[in-house]
Amino acid sequence: METLTFHSDDLDVTEDFLSRAYARMRIGSSSPGSHRARIRRTGIDSVSVDELALDFEMDYSVTPLGRICLCVVHEGTVRDHAFQGVEDSFGPGDVVLLAPPDLPYTGRICNARYNITMLEPDLLAQVAGDADGSRPVRLTGHRPRSVAAGRQLHRTIAHLRDTVLADPELADQPLVAATAAQHLAASVLAAFPNTALDEPAAADHADARPAVLRRALAYIDDHADRPVTVADIAAAAHVTVRALQYAFRRHLDTTPLAQLRRVRLAHAHHDLVAADPGAGATVTEIAARWGFHHPGRFATLYRDTYRRAPYETLTGR
Repeated sequence: METLTFHSDDLDVTEDFLSRAYARMRIGSSSPGSHRARIRRTGIDSVSVDELALDFEMDYSVTPLGRICLCVVHEGTVRDHAFQGVEDSFGPGDVVLLAPPDLPYTGRICNARYNITMLEPDLLAQVAGDADGSRPVRLTGHRPRSVAAGRQLHRTIAHLRDTVLADPELADQPLVAATAAQHLAASVLAAFPNTALDEPAAADHADARPAVLRRALAYIDDHADRPVTVADIAAAAHVTVRALQYAFRRHLDTTPLAQLRRVRLAHAHHDLVAADPGAGATVTEIAARWGFHHPGRFATLYRDTYRRAPYETLTGR
């Protein structure tokens, strides 16, 4: 897990830090007095969440980031933000894509406190693209489809920051990190217009055979203890991600990731039954081992499935 903090009143020092933490950029300010900047980052593998506070007005010009970069404004405003074909301003509550990964952008931050969330573009393909990555998924708009979609993405980012990244031991669990990253990528695709097609193509319908499903289910069963993406499952079944999703909807009325979660829940149940609480085993530790990073949500899912609380299973009550 990655963590870093930064505090400075010196614009040159801040520019150097921002260029190393994000991408090469130039900043400037005509504001008199203090130029105090505060930044805190937490991250796991291909995802990072930063909280920034700039107590002055700052112009910026940034080279392409190479990553999906989302901004959530808490206080203040971001004005005259521009990249190819787009110019916009945003304020408290807004959730926006700062720019496509391959484009530079400019703008002005005005006494703002905001959040920057970055993720690797490949994560979008893992969730919704082709198994071989030949058709990468791109976001086609810089604002969410709706206010409700933006709010849901905001909640996902806050959950990632406050639950997973706030606990280094939890974030260092491989399945927790992989699940959290996939959840964020799926939430981004649900929030923003993108090039992923909602309906499978004709070839994908043809690939929705029971044999495909058997290969996919076998792969899930054999790899539930490892970080697994939808693209991994599709590759094992020798079909596209869209064909895989269609097969699961058609034959099981579910999704590949929901099936993976169901299998992991069964493993967690088995471990709860076999564990010895007297030797230090806990529900939280066992849940995290199988990728369930939110104890409350794990307890709800477990109770809905097994009709008892996970603690009751662990203690034999």
